[in-house]
Amino acid sequence: MNIINSLEWRYATKKFDPSKKLSNQQVETLKKAFNLTPTSFGLQPIKMIVISNKELQEKFVEHSYFQRMVADASHLLVLCIENDTTTENINAYFDLEKDIREVKEEEISNFRKQLIGMYESKTLEEKQQSAIYQTYIVLGNLMTVCALEKIDACPMEGFVPEKIDELLNLKSLNLKSVLMLPVGYRAEDDVMIGMKKVRKPLNETVLEIQ
Repeated sequence: MNIINSLEWRYATKKFDPSKKLSNQQVETLKKAFNLTPTSFGLQPIKMIVISNKELQEKFVEHSYFQRMVADASHLLVLCIENDTTTENINAYFDLEKDIREVKEEEISNFRKQLIGMYESKTLEEKQQSAIYQTYIVLGNLMTVCALEKIDACPMEGFVPEKIDELLNLKSLNLKSVLMLPVGYRAEDDVMIGMKKVRKPLNETVLEIQ
């Protein structure tokens, strides 16, 4: 399928078939797609937790307003932000750039100092909000990749982050949960199967200036 057909095929799956599992290759594709998603200045202040433990997935249900998708999906992806973007994080990025691109310090030193100064001037709340915005870019990219790979998915904000953080012990990892994406295969009796997409006409959502 071309990309438009793939996007027309996808929908927010409400019921997964718990007997069907993603292959290791499919999971690896999603992990790589996550890692290749662009982030502000390339700092990647986001982590993705991949869960396939059914006992653990069941514990998510009560903290997700009893939505069964989190338990019945093949895998549950949890998108998290780092609590802070520190000078150490920024220096680690530039050191990695030097290693991978084989650039010299004098070529990047001014930008390194500029970026450190920019982030030092931000409040913790501002840095966290910026990272949260970026999780939505990641989510959109993952959903498109899922559509292309014929993997069903359901983007979720409907959960209690504090409870999920406790369940995964994210505080010890300096992380906060932001979004979840159950992935797998739609159940044959999912009420959404076969429903036409409801979208406004293009001329109402796209403005062209020539």
